[in-house]
Amino acid sequence: MDIPRIFTITESAHRIHNPFTPEKFATLGSALRLEPGASVLDLGSGSGEMLCTWARDHGITGIGVDMSALFTEQAKRRAEELGVADKVRFVHGNAAGYVSQEKVDVAACVGATWIGGGVAGTIELLAKSLRPGGMILIGEPFWRQRPQSAEVAKGCLAHSVSDFLLLPELLASFGKLGYDVVEMVLADQEGWDRYEAAKWLTMRRWLDANPGDEMAAEVRAGLTSEPVRYATFTREYLGWGVFALIRR
Repeated sequence: MDIPRIFTITESAHRIHNPFTPEKFATLGSALRLEPGASVLDLGSGSGEMLCTWARDHGITGIGVDMSALFTEQAKRRAEELGVADKVRFVHGNAAGYVSQEKVDVAACVGATWIGGGVAGTIELLAKSLRPGGMILIGEPFWRQRPQSAEVAKGCLAHSVSDFLLLPELLASFGKLGYDVVEMVLADQEGWDRYEAAKWLTMRRWLDANPGDEMAAEVRAGLTSEPVRYATFTREYLGWGVFALIRR
């Protein structure tokens, strides 16, 4: 069980696998008013930066589940590095369908709502692990401006314009599912640049070290096209944020 290898190549040097910066995760942790000992479940936990830094800064406990063996090992090392290995645990596994044995105070899926077939299904999945009155965190893209064509949407790596909503529409959709939006922290262009542009140096270094690898042609094609594609499409059209929800 693992994610496609192209992601473990391009994002192997990332601590955060989405457009958030460490400062944004710090802002989010403070905004949520996390109490020491609060329990957090993170489905699609990547390299564990959110749980590890919140355990260090706020004293939370947590479990992270991720399909990537590499990212899970990086998360465990990060927990050791920050001295919080006794507070957070990381599981290499399929987050789709994962339900915590014990109810948690915060259930999160920050950028991997495919695990529930979309936002609504992921919220439904997270709710199964949540204590009454607990909080759900959803990380999700939205259109900063609606693309004028399917070609622009595909340039943003979406399948179609309908894949994402404008921010007001996304916020309204949570209400239609029966949830109050109680906080949000949005990525900015600096965060997008750090997420996307950091891949390019990783790709180049990997190509220099692995010229004969079977993935070399795909990585080379990506490094050649990605800077212009990102600057033309994603950077101009796509937003991203984490939204905190409590059931009405």
